[in-house]
Amino acid sequence: MAFNKARFITSAPKLSDCPPESLPEICFAGRSNVGKSSIINKITNRKRLARTSNTPGKTQQMNYYEIDDSFYLVDLPGFGYAKVPKKERDRWGRDIQNYLLKRNTLHLVLHLVDSRHPPSKLDEEFFYWLGSNQKPFAILLTKADKISNNKLRSSLAAIRKILEEMNIDVPVIPCSAQSGKGIEEIRSLILEFTDQEHLH
Repeated sequence: MAFNKARFITSAPKLSDCPPESLPEICFAGRSNVGKSSIINKITNRKRLARTSNTPGKTQQMNYYEIDDSFYLVDLPGFGYAKVPKKERDRWGRDIQNYLLKRNTLHLVLHLVDSRHPPSKLDEEFFYWLGSNQKPFAILLTKADKISNNKLRSSLAAIRKILEEMNIDVPVIPCSAQSGKGIEEIRSLILEFTDQEHLH
């Protein structure tokens, strides 16, 4: 049975502070208030594993969570919004880029986009950057419980169109930390990319 054990390991401000590269890693990226912590809590069946906050930009480090002693989920600092000085923001940008490019144990990037709004210019740039750097990624359309099925369908279609124009073919999963929609699908994807399918 997967996702049985989950524990917080460390907060790493930069690449050199990350744990040794021993276990596969799946990271969560996205804008500051897109709901990364809530989704991590839902995936791991923990109410308070990842600290959720109403203040965008609360996560200022890479937060490592060890799952079943066999892989890490990594919550990256949110981009956009955060009420922090530009110098800080640029530094995070660099640290995150370093992490995404140089971390050998990173197997998959889960990029969260709020289903209620079109992807921001930053989101689109990130799709493109991940695609150009040949990083395996998937898009999680969060807060899917907050909109009608019709609106969700058009949200999905819009994202698929953007990806198609970039010639990128990746999974797009509508999900909700409230209703649990899409959570099983995300778990399966994580297990597939951390070579844990045999546990499922």
